[in-house]
Amino acid sequence: MNNKIISILGLFIISLFAMHTALAGDIKGKANLEGSTSNAGVLVYIEHIDGTFASPKEHALMNQKDLMFIPEVLPVIAGTTVDFLNSDEVLHNVFTESKCAGSFNLGTWPKGQIRSYTFNKAGCFTTILCDVHPDMQAWIAVLQNPYYAQTNKNGEYEIKNVPAGNYVLKVWAPFHETKSTQITIKNSSIITKDFILKKS
Repeated sequence: MNNKIISILGLFIISLFAMHTALAGDIKGKANLEGSTSNAGVLVYIEHIDGTFASPKEHALMNQKDLMFIPEVLPVIAGTTVDFLNSDEVLHNVFTESKCAGSFNLGTWPKGQIRSYTFNKAGCFTTILCDVHPDMQAWIAVLQNPYYAQTNKNGEYEIKNVPAGNYVLKVWAPFHETKSTQITIKNSSIITKDFILKKS
């Protein structure tokens, strides 16, 4: 293959990348939780985008440490396997009564051990509980696509490179109302959307 052909192929690849980037936009803003001292961890996501999105080969992790699930809210793409690690000196259990996740019970295990489960149903917001410690609670949000973000402590979020199109943007946090809004992503656009979520 001579240098001229290589140069043409290189320009073609660069053009494709530029076209893909141009046909996408970003979404950013803030989400505030009414009555909360922190706005961290609010989930902001595109409900549905046409196409199939492969789940990652790497497992996601939910830790059990200091008698808490960490993180409290874990967003994953449908088909993702989640590892539940016990990092405490006491026994922990993981179970859910959420039917969309199969109402599973992984049993009870000691420090350092992991039990795993694969979450396949998009749209399933699974409540995770510990049978040994009733005060422990977390959520796994099973999403259809990878266009989501969680807020920082100031409530700020950003979702980058969303393909151009019309979508429903949703906002979710435990024990608060869920909000949604219609958005239109145009070429290289930046959309700003702010939310205030009242306690449910």
